[in-house]
Amino acid sequence: MFKGSIPALITPFKDGELDLDTLKKLVDWHVDQGSHGLVPVGTTGESPTLSHSEHNTVVAEVVKAAAGRIPVIAGAGSNYTREGIELIQHAQAAGADGALVVTPYYNKPTQAGMIAHFTAMHDASDLPIIIYNIPGRSVVDMSPETMGELAKLPRIVGVKDATGDLARVAKQRLTCGTDFIQISGEDATAVGFNAMGGIGCISVTANVAPKLCADLQNATLEGDMVRALELQDKLMPLHIAVFLEPGVCGAKYAMSKLGLCSDEVRLPLTPLSDATKARIDTALKLADLL
Repeated sequence: MFKGSIPALITPFKDGELDLDTLKKLVDWHVDQGSHGLVPVGTTGESPTLSHSEHNTVVAEVVKAAAGRIPVIAGAGSNYTREGIELIQHAQAAGADGALVVTPYYNKPTQAGMIAHFTAMHDASDLPIIIYNIPGRSVVDMSPETMGELAKLPRIVGVKDATGDLARVAKQRLTCGTDFIQISGEDATAVGFNAMGGIGCISVTANVAPKLCADLQNATLEGDMVRALELQDKLMPLHIAVFLEPGVCGAKYAMSKLGLCSDEVRLPLTPLSDATKARIDTALKLADLL
C-alpha cells in the first residue's frame, strides 16, 4: 500500500489560520501529478505549531479530499505516549490508511522505552504504523535490532528512515525482513535508498515538484536507474536549496512562486532570507518548474 513518492504535505495558512480551501486544492493537485500517497501533519506540516484541534482537522480534511484515490498516512507522533494514542485513534476514526509515528523526541527514551511506546501505539488502534526514525531531530536513534523486535507486531509495517545511512536499509532487511516497508526520509539519497532495497520516499521536495519526484520513484521501482539518475540530477539543486533553511519554509516559498499557496509559516519559523530565495528561484528554473 505504501510506496513511491509520498509528499510530507505542508499545512497552508492564511492570516495565521488554517487555509482549508488551499489544502483541498493541494490534495487534488498531488493526485493529478501522480503522487503515490500523502502524509499530513508531519514535521513538514508544522505539527509542532498546530493545536490538537487543528491537527485533527487537517487529517480529516486531507482524508476527505483524497477520497480513497491515494493513501493517507497521518502524522501521529508525540513524545508523550498518551497524546500519541489520542492522535492515532483520531486518525483511524477520520479514515486514514496509516499513521506515521516519530521516535519520541527530547526526552530521549532508551531502546526499551521506544519498544514500550510503539507497542502501546500499536495496541491502541488498527492502523498500520510507519516508524519515523530521525535521530538528527529526535536525538534518539532506533537501532535495527529494536526495529526488528517491533516489526514482529502485525501493524508495525515499515520505517521512514531519515538517518542518511544507506547501510541501514540492508541492516533493517536482516532484522525486519524483506517485506518490511522501507521508505526514505531524505530526498537527496532517495535513489540510493531504493537501490539498497527501499520502495519510496516521504518527501519534502515533492510538495514543489510532485511529478518529477513521482517519475523518479516510478523509475527506481521499475529498475530504470539511468532514468532515475537523470531525474535526480534535475532535482538535486532543488533538494539542496529547499533545505538551506528549514525545509517547510523553503517548500512553502517555492510553492508560492508557483502560485500554489502562501509562504506563510508560524513562529518560531520565519520567512526565508533573500539569498535563500534566490537559490530556490534558480533551482526551480533548473528543474523547468519556473
